[in-house]
Amino acid sequence: MILSPLSYVTPHPNGPWQTYLSQVDRVLPYLGHLARWGETLKRPKRTLIVDVPIELDDGSVAHFEGYRVQHNLSRGPGKGGVRYHPDVTLEEVMALAAWMSIKNAAVNLPYGGAKGGIRVDPKQLSHKELERMTRRYTSEIGIIIGPHQDIPAPDVNTNPQIMAWMMDTYSMNTGTTATGVVTGKPIHLGGSLGRVKATGRGVFVTGREAARRIGLNLDGARVAVQGFGNVGSAAAELFAQAGAKIVAIQDHTGTIFNDRGIDMAELMPTLKQYGGVGDFKGADKIDDESFWDVKCDILIPAALESQITPERAQRTSAKLVLEGANGPTLPSADDILADRGVLVVPDVICNAGGVTVSYFEWVQDFSSFFWTEDEINMKLDKIMVGALKRIWDTADKHKVTLRTATFAVACERILIAREERGLYP
Repeated sequence: MILSPLSYVTPHPNGPWQTYLSQVDRVLPYLGHLARWGETLKRPKRTLIVDVPIELDDGSVAHFEGYRVQHNLSRGPGKGGVRYHPDVTLEEVMALAAWMSIKNAAVNLPYGGAKGGIRVDPKQLSHKELERMTRRYTSEIGIIIGPHQDIPAPDVNTNPQIMAWMMDTYSMNTGTTATGVVTGKPIHLGGSLGRVKATGRGVFVTGREAARRIGLNLDGARVAVQGFGNVGSAAAELFAQAGAKIVAIQDHTGTIFNDRGIDMAELMPTLKQYGGVGDFKGADKIDDESFWDVKCDILIPAALESQITPERAQRTSAKLVLEGANGPTLPSADDILADRGVLVVPDVICNAGGVTVSYFEWVQDFSSFFWTEDEINMKLDKIMVGALKRIWDTADKHKVTLRTATFAVACERILIAREERGLYP
C-alpha cells in the first residue's frame, strides 16, 4: 500500500520538515524489524492551531496564529519549547517537535517530542501586551498541555518570565499551583539552577568530547559562533574558559570579528545593554556573509534552522561543527561536510543539555527537593558524555555519521516503545 503524504504539508526541499523526513529515511535501513513502524516517525500524533486574540494597549484587537504540536508520546509526555517569531509556521513547529522526540530519546529521557510557537515579532509588543498574548495562548493550548501530558519550555524569544505567565495561567485554569507544567521557570517558582546556561553547556561538553576524539586541542582553537542568545553566549564563554579564541560572532544585530580573539568579559555588558553584539567596539564589524569565510577550527551555528547551505558548507574552514540550533544544516550540506572530513555533532545530541536540565527541573518540582548548581552540572555532564559515547559506538559500528547514529539510537528507543505498547484499539 502506498501511503499518501500529509495533506496539510506543502513539501519544500529546504524546509525544516523535509529536512527531518530525509533524516528519518537515512536511518530506516539500520532499524531492522522496527522499520515497519517507520511511518510513525513521519506523522505527528497531534497538531493544534489556535487563534490568539488580544486587546492592544491602544484599545484595538490583534489576532495571532499559535501552534502546539505533539509529535510522539510513546515514551512519555511531550516536551519542547515555545518560540515567538514572525516566521513561525506549522511545518517548522512540526519539525522542531519531531527533533525533540529524537533528542529526548537520544539522551534517554522519559519524554516524547513536542513544540509550540506564535507568529509574532515580540519586540513590537509592550510588556503587558506580551503577557496578555502569552496568557491567551496558554489558555488556548491548555486542553493538551499539563505536567503529565506536555511540558512547554523557553525557546527563541521566550524566557523565564514567559514561562512564569504560562504556569500561572494554567494553574489558575486548573485551580492548583502546577509548577511542573512548564520548565525554564524563575528559580522562585520552582525553576532549576543551571537551566539558563544548560543548552550552551551541553554544546561545550559534547564539543569537548568531539575535539578530543579528532585530536583538536581546545587551547588556542579558533571558534566562530552564529547566534548569541542563551545558547551561543554560554557555549562561547565555556570555550573561552577552556583556552579557545572566539574569533567571530554573528547575531541579528550584525557580525563581528577579531583575529586575536574577542574578549568575553568585555563583550557581555555590551550584549546586555544593546541586546546584541553589533555595537561592540572590541572587534571589527564585517558583512554577514563573510562570517562563513572566517578561518576557524570550530563552528557553532546557534541561531535558526537551514543556515548551513551546500555553498556555505564548501566555504567553511571548520574541522568541527557543533549544532547549537535545531536543524541548522541542510541534508545536502551535511553530505558535503562529511565528504570534506568535517565532523558534525548534530543538534539532537549537541544541544540536548537544555532539555536534560528541564527534566531535572520537572523531577525537582514533583519532589519539592532541589539540587545545587554543581550537582545539576555534574549530572548533566554524566548524561551527555554517556549518551555521546553510545552514539559514537553506533557510528563506528555502522560506519555512519554522528547524525545518522543519533537517529538510529533514538528511533530504536521510540519504535521499541511503540511496538511494546501496541496499537489501541
